[in-house]
Amino acid sequence: MSGRGRLALGAFAATLMAACSMLPLVDPVAWILQAGFLLAVQVGVGALGRRVPLPRLLIVAGQAVVTVLLLTAAFAREQALAGFLPGPLSVQRLADLLNAGADDVGRYAIPAPATEGIRLMLVGGVLLVGLLVDALAVTFRSAAPAGLPLLALYSVAAGLSDGGADWLWFLLAASGYLLLLLAEGRDRLSQWGRVFAGAARSRGPSSAGLESGRALAPVRTGRRIGALALGIALVVPAALPALDSGLLLGSGAGNGKGGGGGTISAVNPLVSLQNNLNQPENREVMTYRTNATGVQDFYLRILALDQFNGNEWRASTRRLRDVPKRLPQPAGLASDVAVTEIRTNISAADSYRQTYLPLPYPATEVRVGGKWRYEPEGRTLVGDDGETTGGARYEISSLLVQPTAQQLANAGPAPEALLREYTQVPDTLPLVVKQTAEEVTKGASNAYEQAVRIQNYFASDGGFTYDTSVTSGTGSAAIGRFLRDRRGFCVHFSFTMAAMARTLGIPARVAVGFTPGAPKSDGSMSVGLRDAHAWPELYFEGVGWTRFEPTPTRGSTPSYTLPDAPAGDTADPAQPEKDPSAAAAATPSASESCPAQMRRQGECGSSALPGLVAPKDPGTPVGTVLGVVLLVLIVLLLPALPMLWRTRVRARRLGSSTGRTPADTAARTLAAWQEITDTAWDHGIAPDDSLTPRRAAERVAREGRLDTEAAAAVHRVAGSVEQVLYAPEPRPMPGLAQDARTVRAGLRLSADRRTRLRATVAPRSAVRVVWALAERRAALAGRWRLPRRPVWPRRPSRQQG
Repeated sequence: MSGRGRLALGAFAATLMAACSMLPLVDPVAWILQAGFLLAVQVGVGALGRRVPLPRLLIVAGQAVVTVLLLTAAFAREQALAGFLPGPLSVQRLADLLNAGADDVGRYAIPAPATEGIRLMLVGGVLLVGLLVDALAVTFRSAAPAGLPLLALYSVAAGLSDGGADWLWFLLAASGYLLLLLAEGRDRLSQWGRVFAGAARSRGPSSAGLESGRALAPVRTGRRIGALALGIALVVPAALPALDSGLLLGSGAGNGKGGGGGTISAVNPLVSLQNNLNQPENREVMTYRTNATGVQDFYLRILALDQFNGNEWRASTRRLRDVPKRLPQPAGLASDVAVTEIRTNISAADSYRQTYLPLPYPATEVRVGGKWRYEPEGRTLVGDDGETTGGARYEISSLLVQPTAQQLANAGPAPEALLREYTQVPDTLPLVVKQTAEEVTKGASNAYEQAVRIQNYFASDGGFTYDTSVTSGTGSAAIGRFLRDRRGFCVHFSFTMAAMARTLGIPARVAVGFTPGAPKSDGSMSVGLRDAHAWPELYFEGVGWTRFEPTPTRGSTPSYTLPDAPAGDTADPAQPEKDPSAAAAATPSASESCPAQMRRQGECGSSALPGLVAPKDPGTPVGTVLGVVLLVLIVLLLPALPMLWRTRVRARRLGSSTGRTPADTAARTLAAWQEITDTAWDHGIAPDDSLTPRRAAERVAREGRLDTEAAAAVHRVAGSVEQVLYAPEPRPMPGLAQDARTVRAGLRLSADRRTRLRATVAPRSAVRVVWALAERRAALAGRWRLPRRPVWPRRPSRQQG
């Protein structure tokens, strides 16, 4: 097997071995077989392209096209043209699968089921990494940097798996990379950094010195890159949990300094929430005005965390929709529960920047400027295309739900799908959690009594202490430690109560946001950093998601959980018939019916649900997708045009050094000389037509610092040119194309890295295209009397070719 064949096989094996690190993420693991087969086809296309041979960039482009065709045939065959050619329908199908895969990744715990969307993400990711590895290691002969895409593949697996990737998978991925380096070999590794490989060097006196001196530095560089990549692979997984999207998605740093600092952010939301609670200054993040007569139950909710995988609680990734004019009826809320609709105006500080909009729960109507999307399950608004809450001004209509203790006690069973999703607990949850829940709720006759007893256990009866200095955490170990030490802050109280409720079969999740804040002298309310809070929400059929408050000294205890509270009465619900502003807003009913506006829209009670028309999300238009793809291709190709032109010209000139007729032989000889002239020009040796071919060859050998073999090659080509120009009967000289390649390799070997990069990416000889256009325009101008031509780049001194 040839050296390139071994290198291609090594690239295939390295990619597949690194992809095995993702096997623990999905069950079943049959997707790896599909990925391996498609990867083999992709690598085979590259091998064929190099055997032809084709220009290197054309090989990579061909592999990319084949990759798209393979993914289309595998995942969008029914929508594709002829079963494998991409079209508008197949592009839309793949986009929908990617969206569904992203939703599935956020919805399922590890190991996730191998849905079609997840399989597309896995197989497509492996093919993309395989394309990069094959291009770097085989096509451009740079195996050392090919470890970076392999590192990316392993790091994704390490960051998503519970507790990081297993050591066995790391060893497998690292072994694949080392196998790739071994396949490249010492000679190719000594030339790392060159995008195009040169010819093999002879081992004369000059090359011996090179072997022992300058060539050893790239060898050491390649080894260092390999060691660095493996070292990063060990460190990155440990840092990845801090990069997770987490609870509160925002952009602040959570340290109270600089623009946007001191706000709850996505870097590590639990730590940020703890930092906010410990701020020396309660910096204001928003103000609001409401027509409610009391605000102790006016919590501003950002989002709900409904997935518990044992390591953390996190929000599910769900499909977003356009914000409807009026939000649908809250899930589970029956018409016999008293509600009051209130209106609120909120102004967020410019420094408070996050992608989730704080809203009272449940909101029924939101008027806000900017680009926002609606997530129905959590009833949250999410910023789209970089939209944040910084400086936002918005108006909200929301419901103050006032269930009685009797209504909560009489709640029926939750829907099966909801019960199944919101009562899941991981196998790693300590047994003490369920035992404590059963002990605290012993003798309770229904789920409502169980919830109240758990709340009171944390808030007053269990001897727990509120302390913001305790290390943040929501995993199984943190919950067990909290029950043992009985010390923590809102994060520990809320997540532990939600976990205990789930062990009892009560659907539970955790809401994160802000408590009502403090009144200001102008009648508005101020919400500061230290008002950041987390609280559990439990589901009761007929009432819906219901707030509880287990954290002592924080927030307010809901009236429906107080033993002596009158049924359905609170100290501060708004009474629209007595409040002019509330009456003007909607004049809602606080009796046994829902608000009048909702009643007119047919959104009251469960009977109205079948008539609702769910908002449709058409997704990204196909035209937009194709336009973006075309724009990206143009942006990527434009800077590469000089390199592509130069590669094409070189391949045409060196296609053959002899011909069937003397004229053909002369043309081939002059083409080889022209290629040497342009190659020297690309490396900084400008052409000079005043010199004879022999003198020009001496100049190229001298200024290019060519070694013995390359210098002999340039003189051979110059001698052939003199034969063509001056001999009565020119003698054809074979091997001129190889001599031209040898000269190019010698020029690249003696040049520094900057010169090599310039000669490859922005070759000076590409200006010949401009000259050709100028000459054509001049000819057309003389024929058609066009306006005077513009000033084109000047040629080098005495250059006429």
